[in-house]
Amino acid sequence: MKKIYISMFVLSAYFVSGCSNDYLDVDQTESISTKDIALFNNDEGAATFVTAIYSHFLDWNMTSFSWIGLSSIASDDADKGSSPGDTGSDKDVMDALTYNPSSPSTSEVFAGNYEGINRCNQALNIIPQLDQADPALRTRLLGEAKFLRAFMYFTLVKTYGGVPIVDHLPNPSSEEDRVMQLTRKSAAEVYAFIEADLNDAIAALPNKATYAASEKGRASKGAAYALLAKVNLYQEKWQKVIDNCNLVSGYSIVSDYASMFKLEGENDAESIFEIQGTGSTPAKGISGYSATQGARGAGGWGWGFNTPSQSLVNAYESGDVRKNATIIFAGTTLYDGRVVPLTVENPRYNYKAYSSAYTDAWETDVNIKYLRYAEVLLMKAEALNELGQTSDAIPLLNQIRTRAGLANTTAASQADVRTAIWKERRVEMAMEHDRFFDLVRTGQAEAAFAIDGKTFVTGKHELFPLPQAFITQSKGLSAQNPGY
Repeated sequence: MKKIYISMFVLSAYFVSGCSNDYLDVDQTESISTKDIALFNNDEGAATFVTAIYSHFLDWNMTSFSWIGLSSIASDDADKGSSPGDTGSDKDVMDALTYNPSSPSTSEVFAGNYEGINRCNQALNIIPQLDQADPALRTRLLGEAKFLRAFMYFTLVKTYGGVPIVDHLPNPSSEEDRVMQLTRKSAAEVYAFIEADLNDAIAALPNKATYAASEKGRASKGAAYALLAKVNLYQEKWQKVIDNCNLVSGYSIVSDYASMFKLEGENDAESIFEIQGTGSTPAKGISGYSATQGARGAGGWGWGFNTPSQSLVNAYESGDVRKNATIIFAGTTLYDGRVVPLTVENPRYNYKAYSSAYTDAWETDVNIKYLRYAEVLLMKAEALNELGQTSDAIPLLNQIRTRAGLANTTAASQADVRTAIWKERRVEMAMEHDRFFDLVRTGQAEAAFAIDGKTFVTGKHELFPLPQAFITQSKGLSAQNPGY
């Protein structure tokens, strides 16, 4: 009888520290027979394999504390926060840029994304065999899996550089597959793989408007075009950035910036793709995302990590409505009436992680916006300016500034508009997990971190270290990033 392996492959199996109740997370030696797979040979069963991918984004090692440490605390937008003696396992060294290959945050983000990629490969392996499921549904589900796999590989390549490309469900008895999982590919090869997945996703996915309300969190054609534009941005493929931004249709910037980060603004007209923090299957909430960033101390409600830096506060112009929509200041009253007393331990907290329904629960209803239309406008503006079409870039920049309550930019030259766009990206997308990577890709990192009192070592800190456990397990198949 034919066997369909749905194992946790080597990368995931090595780093998993706990067990999951999800049936997809099985031991490497287990498999599902064609007799068993018949249980999933229907529309609902086919969807289950892709739902398992989305569910993984709610996990602690995927979207929560370690990702916060790596993408935000390590940047100049945020400080460790919390109490001086509470390191948050390694958030103090993430803040100081003194992390190493054994730091939990860098290891968890690596493992979490490969666990998600494994689920994508499971879906891509099994769904084509479910011939009793609706063909159009199967096509869409495969497109979603390709989009989500591209999403996770984009996280990996901008974080670690070249990484192993696991493009199919590995057979645990195959030496070739073992080598595949432990051998780094170049960053260029990873980017090419991401682009191929996104082009496949674009061909298979519907527009956002065609989804039912119950499926509002699923990947759409617009999300795939927007992510492809961002992948192009990181490679400075400027014309492709413009072309793909132009294909992101059916979205608009909302008039009230602050509304996007309240319950009422989830999946709004500006939202292209966001992680859904509300639902009954699985249980509500992204594990610890709000709790770890909530105000700490007397009158507080959380752990107090990832506090907006003074550098970020200083980046806002006078009258910019985004400052008070992004930063909770001690002593203020929040939009739901909660008073943040002066007795909390830190002067500032992340408003974009705040849940108005927060009741000390570990899993709360806040969503995380990963792609929104304002970024599409800024990406297009940046690409136009880099191609010398500065006069066309300025109106796009001004759309963002107008929504923020600011006057039009006074920048006119290509160099000044470039600086203005970079600054606008910072304040528009502050605390949204992009700042560290923006600093690296634009060459601003060393100077920006110096202003924030941090030492960014050029030639080292552009990438985070690969987990030491992975390097050890690879036995020479992969080498560590420079400086670690």
